[in-house]
Amino acid sequence: MISCILLISMMLSTAPGTPGRLPAIQMARTEFEAGNYSAAVQTLTAALSEAPQDSSLHYWALRSYYELQDYENAVTFGEKAVKLDPQNAEYNRWLGRAYGAKAEQSRSFFLARKVKQAFEAAVRFAPWNIAARRDLMQYLVEAPWIVGGDKQKAREQIEAISKIDPIEGHLARGAYFAADKKWKEAEAEYVAVLDAPPHAIDDYMEAAQFFVDRKDAQQIERAVEAARRIDSKDPRLDYYKAVSLILRRSDTPTAEKLLKSYVANVPQRSDYPSHNSAREWLSRNGK
Repeated sequence: MISCILLISMMLSTAPGTPGRLPAIQMARTEFEAGNYSAAVQTLTAALSEAPQDSSLHYWALRSYYELQDYENAVTFGEKAVKLDPQNAEYNRWLGRAYGAKAEQSRSFFLARKVKQAFEAAVRFAPWNIAARRDLMQYLVEAPWIVGGDKQKAREQIEAISKIDPIEGHLARGAYFAADKKWKEAEAEYVAVLDAPPHAIDDYMEAAQFFVDRKDAQQIERAVEAARRIDSKDPRLDYYKAVSLILRRSDTPTAEKLLKSYVANVPQRSDYPSHNSAREWLSRNGK
């Protein structure tokens, strides 16, 4: 009986995707969230040596290399994750992002076409996934026609998103108009987001970034206050608050303190304002 129990325990600890490897994934994700992407890569590499067929390990390696801006490795691990789990929408979506970043680096039309294919696969496997539809929409509106850009199809994605979530539809339409440099139309969509009932904090952060680009301090402050009611500890709030102060030319010492703290304490993340942008605003402070 004891030998049987031991045998079962050993089998569970080595089987792909079982709790036996859960600590490695948890450790890598903790390192990832802390912005220690190199440590996450080391953790995942060690885990992959024991479980090379675990798609989730390859996926988090993709994510970690992406944040390190090592897009070659991000693509390599992303392709492996998708090969192991081809119908996983998130794997396909992030592979598409990795293709996109690598294509931009190398100016490759071949890779650009792969971006579209990956995003289309993500939407096909998870049609309710708004992030996947947004990525595909953004590609369709920004890419040249020769690699599959198509504004009509981009608008179709916006309509699909709007049916799933009207607020997300405003954001998608705002991004569409912004890509087309139709600033008044874009602004109306982002203002509609701020006028709506409370929703996800990332939606407010997206609106705040649009108004940073338009140098509209009043609307940045609206977005910040709305976001603060959802999560007052989100580190992006200090960045946007500082930018609004600089645009208003008021309380520049506070703006400087907030931006320096942001650079010193908030990890670099592809979905956060960059440290370089914070430094650029610091250089404008007081001018």
